[in-house]
Amino acid sequence: MIFGRLLMRILLVPLGASVAICVAVLVVIFAHWNRFAALVSANSGREVDLLLALFAFGPAILFVLSASALAMLAPAMLGILISETFAIRSWMFHAINGGLCACVGVFAIVEAQKPYDFYNEPLIATGAGIAAGFAYWAIAGWSAGFWKPVFNQQASSASA
Repeated sequence: MIFGRLLMRILLVPLGASVAICVAVLVVIFAHWNRFAALVSANSGREVDLLLALFAFGPAILFVLSASALAMLAPAMLGILISETFAIRSWMFHAINGGLCACVGVFAIVEAQKPYDFYNEPLIATGAGIAAGFAYWAIAGWSAGFWKPVFNQQASSASA
């Protein structure tokens, strides 16, 4: 039983972290949608240029956002370790952990703030962290802790 729960945790925690990164990137993209549109349409006069700009700049922007989300997820690993150790399953814990770690990550990557204009609003990063924390909770956090069963199994008394 414990081996099965440990195996489930080994699979669910990285899956939850990956989904959390994707959610954080999507929140930042939607929050800065006007800036992305301005970058793409700044030098485009035709539809071909717009499509070319999207294919040229899209992966670079996604790479920068994913790298920053990974830098913000690094402090969150401490919170995930705490929740797995003490079997903390509260959605508020994971949302606060995500928001706090996103703030720490934004202020930690000061060098990345200079060349890119997408990190000048810590409120958006905090919102992305809260959304990422909630996404992690939805995937892996609601059943944290491999030693504590999710559903209490009551001992059924057999009457003879």
